Amino acid sequence: MITLAPVLGDQLSLGLSSLAGADPGSTVILMMEVAEETGYARHHKAKIAYILSAMRHHAEALRAEGWRVDYVPLDDPDNQGSFTGEVARAVARHAPDRIVATEAGEWRVQAMLESWETLFGLPVEICPDDRFLARHAEFDAWAEGRRELRMEYFYRSMRVRTGLLMTPEGEPEGGRWNYDTENRKPAKADLLMPRPLSFTPDVVTEEVLALVAARFADHPGSLDGFVYAVTRADAERQADAFFAHALPEFGPYEDAMLTGERHLWHSILSPYLNSGLLDPLDLCRRAEAEYRAGRAPLNSAEGYIRQILGWREYMRGIYWREGPDYVARNALDHRRALPAFYWSGETDLFCLRETIGQTLATAHAHHIQRLMVTGNFALLIGADPAEVHRWYLEIYLDAYEWVELPNTLGMSQFGDGGIIASKPYISSGAYIDRMSDYCGQCRYDVKQRTGPDACPFNALYWDFLARHRERFAGNQRMRGPYRNWDRFDDATQAAIRAQAAGFLAHLDAEAGGY
Repeated sequence: MITLAPVLGDQLSLGLSSLAGADPGSTVILMMEVAEETGYARHHKAKIAYILSAMRHHAEALRAEGWRVDYVPLDDPDNQGSFTGEVARAVARHAPDRIVATEAGEWRVQAMLESWETLFGLPVEICPDDRFLARHAEFDAWAEGRRELRMEYFYRSMRVRTGLLMTPEGEPEGGRWNYDTENRKPAKADLLMPRPLSFTPDVVTEEVLALVAARFADHPGSLDGFVYAVTRADAERQADAFFAHALPEFGPYEDAMLTGERHLWHSILSPYLNSGLLDPLDLCRRAEAEYRAGRAPLNSAEGYIRQILGWREYMRGIYWREGPDYVARNALDHRRALPAFYWSGETDLFCLRETIGQTLATAHAHHIQRLMVTGNFALLIGADPAEVHRWYLEIYLDAYEWVELPNTLGMSQFGDGGIIASKPYISSGAYIDRMSDYCGQCRYDVKQRTGPDACPFNALYWDFLARHRERFAGNQRMRGPYRNWDRFDDATQAAIRAQAAGFLAHLDAEAGGY
């Protein structure tokens, strides 16, 4: 019996469920680079290059393990341009008796997999993706009957289930579940700050970079200085470097932002995790081991584990539970187009110029830059959450819809009406000033609310509260901001709202995507 086993670009794991127990002698692994996947969104050039190079290297790793791999490159003249088209060609080539695949990471591709049995007249087995720690049914069982689906409580249940950072008595290590309050320090420039490893492109990667440069010249982003790992071995080396040198200070400074410092103490492992080169439970256990060995403080280990065991697993659960129409939700009825500078970085708001410029150069920004700079600004101006989602999906190396969509539309843009976030993630310029050195280099004055030099975040923040008062005034976590707004006299409120309106009118005149 011949089995055809398609392996997708985010399934680059040797222990993939569709291959578990399979016989290499009677299994043909199909790997496909197809135009439908590289072109359904205007992905950052570096994102396309990373995925294609990692796929090609993974194919060689599979062959070294004794597997037969049928690999279809993007520039194959007979390439049909879609997963289904290439599976059809593979069925004709190999005459398989069945197809076995690991479930897809997003609704769009899962629908393709589920159509193959009818299209090809073959049995199709779709295996659960056991690289995740919570199966769909397990997340749904946790969510069933809950009035609010807050990540914190899901995270606690996962801690108990995995035993990570738990005492023998079943209590959270240190007596607390969450050390987030200790992880909000601003950072200062430090010559001894650890740097992530850089990986010189090999022949395979150089070929991919040339292909991407030629074929996707009109996509956003740069390929200059491409230094990402594209093999499991190099991804593991990056993980080793993070745990040895950056994890100890990761916690206190995980929310900090510094001009010119693109990584600070962050791991830069999410692209490798989301494509399958690294294992999430292994990373969590390594962080725990560093704490138990006395090499990392508890707040750093817990903060890192929470990002994977909590946020990553929770976002996937929300994505699949809420269904394929989640992408269309727009609870605040925001319709404004993103300004053109999201694709160029050309703006006189320094925080946005720094974050977007870094993103275009590297396809990377850390979570606070995404949430409280680009995301905060998009929410304050009333940008269409579907467009904001598309931008994040296209622009970041680690962005796959199952994790990016709920993070962006739900957590960042409040588009789901509060399923993920208990309140909107908005701030005036004061938060950015507190957590970064950006404001000191900006032409705007972060202390001013009105006038030609006033930081736009300030008026936009108060204007957002005024526009959405009916929805949020009764929210317990929003009562403080509304009390502060009400302390302004009528004239001051009018001046602030006029300042915001003037800025938005100017923004609309310059709107337009890439």
